[in-house]
Amino acid sequence: MRSDVIQTLLVANRGEIACRIFRTCRDLGITTVAVYSDADDGALHVREADLAVRLPGAAPADTYLRGDLVVAAALAAGADAVHPGYGFLSENAAFAASVQDAGLVWVGPPVKAIELMASKTRAKELMAGAGVPLLAPVDPATAAEDDLPLLLKAAAGGGGRGMRIVRELGALPGELLAAAAEAASAFGDGEVFAEPYVERGRHVEVQVMADEHDTVWALGTRDCSLQRRHQKVIEEAPAPGLDDALRTRLRDAATAAARAVGYRGAGTVEFLVSADGRPYFLEMNTRLQVEHPVTEAVFGLDLVALQLRVAEGGPLGATPPSPSGHAVEARLYAEDPARDWQPQTGALLALDLPDAPGLRLDTGYTGGDTIGVHYDPMLAKVIAHAPTRAEAVRLLARALERARIHGPVTNRELLVRSLRHPDFAAARLDTGFYDRHLAALTAPAAGRDPARAALAGALAAAVTATSGGPAPTRFGAWRNVPSGPQLKRYRSEPDGAEHEVAYRTPRTGAPEPHDAPGVRVLAVTPDRVTLELDGVARHFTVTADGDRVFVDTDAASYTFTALPRFTDPATHTEPGSLLAPMPGTVVRLAEGLAAGVPVEAGQPLIWLEAMKMEHRILAPASGLLTALHAAPGHQVEVGALLAVVQEDPAAIPVPEETA
Repeated sequence: MRSDVIQTLLVANRGEIACRIFRTCRDLGITTVAVYSDADDGALHVREADLAVRLPGAAPADTYLRGDLVVAAALAAGADAVHPGYGFLSENAAFAASVQDAGLVWVGPPVKAIELMASKTRAKELMAGAGVPLLAPVDPATAAEDDLPLLLKAAAGGGGRGMRIVRELGALPGELLAAAAEAASAFGDGEVFAEPYVERGRHVEVQVMADEHDTVWALGTRDCSLQRRHQKVIEEAPAPGLDDALRTRLRDAATAAARAVGYRGAGTVEFLVSADGRPYFLEMNTRLQVEHPVTEAVFGLDLVALQLRVAEGGPLGATPPSPSGHAVEARLYAEDPARDWQPQTGALLALDLPDAPGLRLDTGYTGGDTIGVHYDPMLAKVIAHAPTRAEAVRLLARALERARIHGPVTNRELLVRSLRHPDFAAARLDTGFYDRHLAALTAPAAGRDPARAALAGALAAAVTATSGGPAPTRFGAWRNVPSGPQLKRYRSEPDGAEHEVAYRTPRTGAPEPHDAPGVRVLAVTPDRVTLELDGVARHFTVTADGDRVFVDTDAASYTFTALPRFTDPATHTEPGSLLAPMPGTVVRLAEGLAAGVPVEAGQPLIWLEAMKMEHRILAPASGLLTALHAAPGHQVEVGALLAVVQEDPAAIPVPEETA
């Protein structure tokens, strides 16, 4: 029997997954090696590794996607094995072969299995022969109205890139071109195929683990239906609401898929389950999944440790452990869901999760790190495990609510509200969840009180300014003081609302609110304020960083920017200016776009790529493009002027009463 005992492991990845693999390696006594780009110099995964090798450059194409450099790094560091993590080169058969050709142990499936599953079109043909249920493909050239809606998908790669839903036949040619262009840019392969789009379908998958001794484990199910832009946001195990017959069919189909390709190691077989309970094979991911922790929690396993054991030639047990309880995972992204999921960048000042039994945090960041523009905007995964689904969901929502996350805008509030949504609580899940509920989930939430939070921030700042942070000043009644009120203005993020706070600073004692009925100050320090609000004492934790103020309460968090008392006219931009909403790269322009051409309101003009996502810049009104400063390949910073549209008054509808 083959036995390759791994002593030193290089992880061909970055961020959260590299840190997670290193954690298991430490437990097993394996030396760890990180690779890092210039943009990741000093990143958490570099700090946690025993050894690290630089890959010169910042863009993924120059660093983490350069298999030759990664193999050379492994040899230079004396590694005897390579783990690919997920993303980047994890499903690249040529890279897996080059690792083995260099005499290194590949912690992944056989090269042949990767090749067979690399193309979704070839994989579906293979699965049909293995008896796995499939959706019938549709030839776009002959598609008719009866075939709609269609889902266009990239044959290579995943993560939602190159994916489009087509509901009108006339839109099919343009969407095919756009999907192919995005697929070619993301994966170097522009092949796109079409299949029926299943309305209200659920994304259900089965984790498999196989060894070279003919053992295949099917480790239950996961539901990953809550997605944005075809990328998962919340996952859970086991998938709720499936009857025993469907669970058995999914496990059997996943096992058949793994055996059909001679699979070894960890993999995931993904299915679309229709509203009437019929499963259809989507794809097999020949790697570890982002959402693997929920399966680990339910089965009490370390899937990375099992990957290493299988790579060393060791056997799995005859049967997997029995599952226990329920686990839910939420992906915390640096993005603004209310603004088309725009990724956010900048300094992450704090990322702290409360400690509680059943909670787990997998992250590639700590407070003080910087979130850049080159990679996925995921900050962390928060996982909760409990005896029942309701308990796990409650634990996760509360943990996210109480977390201290200071820095760029995140999707934290969306996650909390999603977990508490009636449809999620009742397990009414499908991939259209955010299409239906996003507006409500990003609307101002009941119970939020930014005005009182801004007041707490102003009082804490006043104490800091006057006395450098004294011990708590406690008092129980208002005082008549001779000084007049002082004003502070704040802009809240991400909604941009402005709040004006009036307070008095007496010669002795703590500052007091001015004209704030129902508010009684109980204690003030530079970092903590206690207010009695309508008879209820509430605590506000205040953290200042320059002009930014972060205020955390027991049930909400607020971010403010302190504003000058008077607006600077230089901050105004020309009407119709199109500004870059984030740092990124201009990937393409609308056909024929140039200064002097007419544009229509809502027309996509410029495409930006940032943090593995593509964003469209739309014309704000119908009119004339008077200036164009963007060009394909240009790197732009947030706020950069891309173009100017001069509105055409003739294009503005005239009210009927004045027509």
